Amino acid sequence: MRKVIAAAAAAALLLVPVAASAQSAVPLYGPSIGHDAALKAIAASEAEAKKNGWTMVTAVVDTGGHLVALSRMDNSQMGSLDIAISKAKTANNFKRPSKAFQDAIAQGGASLRLIGVPGLLPIEGGVPIMADGKIIGAIGVSGAASNQDAQCAMAGAEAAVGK
Repeated sequence: MRKVIAAAAAAALLLVPVAASAQSAVPLYGPSIGHDAALKAIAASEAEAKKNGWTMVTAVVDTGGHLVALSRMDNSQMGSLDIAISKAKTANNFKRPSKAFQDAIAQGGASLRLIGVPGLLPIEGGVPIMADGKIIGAIGVSGAASNQDAQCAMAGAEAAVGK
């Protein structure tokens, strides 16, 4: 178990440039997102999806990575249920959008080790939800192309905190 935790920590550190970490602090966790804010996030995500003719699954997790709310639009693919939850957990647990891992793996080399990190889904569409500069949870969306998933996730994350 210690090896798994150490591997996950080492892999996460691969994504943080040394110079950048000295200049900007990694965000802290704040109080967890509540049910009402999670439902606002889902509503905004689904509104963005409907506007574009996409069918999506949207998941919102709290700061502990636990599911707060989940919605599957009619006719969305069943496989998107687990993917949306995993994207949200990735964004929350690693304090960055899941796209950061997708981009790192695309570069190859040592970053390919990220594929083996437990609980990490390196596909765009998961983003942290920030309030007062702190992470209060995350949203994950799945059902279309990953950049379209991210578009809906961003709409949801902004709505959750009233932006």
